[in-house]
Amino acid sequence: MVHDETMLDGNARLNLATFVTTWMDDEAKQLYADAFDKNMIDKDEYPQTAAIEQYCQRILAELWHAPDPAASPATSTIGSSEACMLAGLALKRRWQHAREAAGADTAKPNLVMSSAVQVCWEKFCNYFEVEPRFVPVSDEHPWLDGSQLDQYVDERTIGVVAILGVTYTGAYEDVAGIQAALDEIERTRGLDVPIHVDGASGAMIAPFLQPELVWDFRLPRVASINTSGHKYGLVYPGLGWVVWRDAAALPESMVFRVSYLGGDMPTLALNFSRPGAQVLLQFYLFLRLGREGYTRIQDGSREVAMHLSAGIAAMDPFELVSDGSTIPVFAWRLRHGWSGNWNLFDLSDRLRMRGWLVPAYPMPADLEQITVQRIVVRNGLSMDLAESLLDVIREEVAYLEALDAPLPRPTRTGGFAH
Repeated sequence: MVHDETMLDGNARLNLATFVTTWMDDEAKQLYADAFDKNMIDKDEYPQTAAIEQYCQRILAELWHAPDPAASPATSTIGSSEACMLAGLALKRRWQHAREAAGADTAKPNLVMSSAVQVCWEKFCNYFEVEPRFVPVSDEHPWLDGSQLDQYVDERTIGVVAILGVTYTGAYEDVAGIQAALDEIERTRGLDVPIHVDGASGAMIAPFLQPELVWDFRLPRVASINTSGHKYGLVYPGLGWVVWRDAAALPESMVFRVSYLGGDMPTLALNFSRPGAQVLLQFYLFLRLGREGYTRIQDGSREVAMHLSAGIAAMDPFELVSDGSTIPVFAWRLRHGWSGNWNLFDLSDRLRMRGWLVPAYPMPADLEQITVQRIVVRNGLSMDLAESLLDVIREEVAYLEALDAPLPRPTRTGGFAH
């Protein structure tokens, strides 16, 4: 009966709305099945799984150029949202400790970020009583680049969030530019503000496809970085990572100590019981693929994304908002004044009828008048499938273009939730 119910979900491989991995090889599936029962938190019962978690943490710390990868505090999490919560709490706790040491009050902390930030940061601010300060995106500044920070940062700012892979368009925010702006703020106003990089997607793309881009711990203000193992880390859902620059970036007050193989192991997490299988899958991929394998896979996804974006751009009704050259994600919009008979929500509905989930949604605050449609290319979306999708889009666009009156009952809803 349950199998029959889940048939109604559709085909996950054709879901181009999600960033989350929908394909792994047969060896990974067997490893997953063998590790269903492992609880990541129970380090005494599963010491080798705990050791493998540490291997992965050090690999990521080295990948992101931590000064001393072996000494960088880190943890696996259920996903990037939990990782962001922990990183945000560390920023808040560091700020509180510094204020207390200076004899200042610790009321009304704030966090500065782009208005295009992922919703988990709004949740963090809500749950942990931090004022969110959203720097609005605009046509002139479509992502956070540091140019407006001076208006938002003050002595109660716990940090600035930079997004490496904006969910709306796939763009990288200018982490180096943000650091330069914060350096100037410290020079002129004496405020030392750290950066957290939300690399949910981009932190597992940039090291392989844009190794020359300086966005990580090579920038001294970057205190912490998170990523999703279950996105471009290529693991099935349920895995995130957060790494701090060094012990000074993670307040000791957040760390719990547990006995481990006769020694002492620091641990921190919001969840107490969570699966260990995904951590083993991540290590499996690190071993199996290495830098060369990850580079080939991510480059293949980017090639498919750019092939699709070129095909979309060649269709008369559309213009690209991004082309998939950063992370393998791109978005497009209808040309201004193109048609009064249909919109991108109608096209999204038509594609859903054909089995493809390609979301349409308004851009964030201050650009909400612009509606875009977005495709996320993941490992498993082959060039052959991409060409099939382009054929379907051409057919559905031809259908919509042939309308001589608007479709009944406008299909626009609240939009896609990030």
